[in-house]
Amino acid sequence: MTLEQLYAAGRRVVIGNLTFAAEDVVQFARDFDPQPFHLDEEQARHSLFGGLCASGWHTSAGWMKCFVRFWEDEARRLAAEGLCAPRLGPSPGFRDLKWLKPVYAGDTVTYAVTLLEARALASRPGWKINTLLCEGENQHGEAVIRFESKVIEFT
Repeated sequence: MTLEQLYAAGRRVVIGNLTFAAEDVVQFARDFDPQPFHLDEEQARHSLFGGLCASGWHTSAGWMKCFVRFWEDEARRLAAEGLCAPRLGPSPGFRDLKWLKPVYAGDTVTYAVTLLEARALASRPGWKINTLLCEGENQHGEAVIRFESKVIEFT
C-alpha cells in the first residue's frame, strides 16, 4: 500500500491538534528560542505581538508531533485491517515555511496534511518522494503555519 493508495492527491487530512500552554511556550523558548516575547508575559505585552506567543519553531515542532502520532495511529488502524502502512522517512527537507499569524499562549492549533504529489525515484526502485502541504490553523480558523515538505516512502 502506498500513500497515493491511502490518500488521493489534494485530499486534506486533519492529523491532530495541540494547545500551546503558557508554560510550554516559555519552556520551549528557554530551550530553543529565547526571545523576550516568548519568555515573559510582561515583555510580550509591550512587543509588536502584544502578548506571549509561541516560537514559530515551536508551532513547526507541533506539526511534527501531531504527524508522528497520526502516522502511528494510521499504521495500527491499517494493521487491524490486515494492511501494511507505507514506511515513511526521512525527509530531505521543506520549503516555503510561513508563520502566518502568531500562536498565543492558550491557542489550540489544528494541523493538517495534504498529499500534493508522489514521484517514483529512478535511482531507488521501490522508493518514492512524496510532496506534502503541511498546515495549521488556530481555534478561530485562521491559518497560522504553512509549509511544503518532502518525505521518502520506501518498501
